[in-house]
Amino acid sequence: MDLKEEITTLAQRAKKASRLLAKVNTAAKNKALGLLAEKILSQKEEIFAANQKDLQLAQEKGLDAARVDRLRLTADTLDSMSRACLEVANFTDPVGLIEEMQVRPNGLKVGKMRIPLGVIAIIYESRPNVTIDAAILCLKAGNSVILRGGSEAFYSNQILSSLISSSLEEAGLPRDGVISLPTTERKAVEYLLELEEYIDVVIPRGGEGLIRAVVEKARMPVLKHYKGVCHIYVHKDAQLEQALEIVYNAKVQRPGVCNALECLLVHAEIAPVFLPLLEKKMGDKVTFHACSLSQPYLPKSVPATPEDWGKEYLSLDLAVKTVSSVEEALEHIETYGSNHSEAILTQDYNLALRFLQEVDASAVLVNASTRFNDGGQFGLGAEIGISTSKLHAYGPMGLRELTSTKFIVLGQGQVRTA
Repeated sequence: MDLKEEITTLAQRAKKASRLLAKVNTAAKNKALGLLAEKILSQKEEIFAANQKDLQLAQEKGLDAARVDRLRLTADTLDSMSRACLEVANFTDPVGLIEEMQVRPNGLKVGKMRIPLGVIAIIYESRPNVTIDAAILCLKAGNSVILRGGSEAFYSNQILSSLISSSLEEAGLPRDGVISLPTTERKAVEYLLELEEYIDVVIPRGGEGLIRAVVEKARMPVLKHYKGVCHIYVHKDAQLEQALEIVYNAKVQRPGVCNALECLLVHAEIAPVFLPLLEKKMGDKVTFHACSLSQPYLPKSVPATPEDWGKEYLSLDLAVKTVSSVEEALEHIETYGSNHSEAILTQDYNLALRFLQEVDASAVLVNASTRFNDGGQFGLGAEIGISTSKLHAYGPMGLRELTSTKFIVLGQGQVRTA
């Protein structure tokens, strides 16, 4: 069997498993999640041994320290993964929930029922914990999932995937509910993305290059976000102390994530006061890339270039632009934003409402840090990623976003007459 045939066979198996998983009850899914939580802890040594193989190969290949750190599994990481299984088991099962039931004039009851998406392919980089996160969320939502992690985490992903499969089997569920591609060959991904008759949706997680490559080749829908170019607009009536804390948090707490602040817009009337205070608060932590109007108030800054607008730094760099009006701020966000997270700091209720209505982003915030655009922070409990495409999810994707709906109609003998 050649590689293309092998990948096709795996997708066919996942499709068959998805039909079975769509019908299983919540108790069976929760049993599998509980078994997996136990196995992650009871088989730590086997997991660490597999992870050590990946770490050794990473060092031989010269991977940078940040990527090696994301790859490394620790006792704390495994404890967290085990807890995640139990947390997802406690979530409300969305499958079968009936929403929006209404009675038509002819007496028909029309509503929507939540159903699984089917087969989800997830293509991701680096962190092996994504293997667990993705699998348990897809399982609880009644989907089967095909996992293709980065080659640098191959051995870690394989051992974790085997634990998931054995947990499914022991719970009386199909092993093929979770399939990890058994190869690191890039062609395998290309073949996978051609199989729209078996795979219902693909979710890429990683850098912009990976996501664009998946979008270019996929024949099925893709839930994605390319990058997080997040803005905060500080209006002239913002509370300055509050604004300083919010901007600091949004930029400094975790600068390498997609919901970190990348560009600060400041109203011209408060720039002479606010920007020096901000530079003092940031100290030497942040490099400001300032426009010509902002530079006089940020003496340690470097001049902003056209490339700084719309740039995802993922580092302690921050673009700063002084604007004369909310209209200029909105235009800048419309031009350079990435539909991820945008915030306004203001005490003007009507202005805040206008910002909420006009800004196109998966999360729009008022007087809060962009760092809150996260499934856990929004009460979803967990997420499989953040979508900046609007079909069918926009923002953090939790269990509900891993399902769709079908119409259900309850009648008492009605027939159509026109």
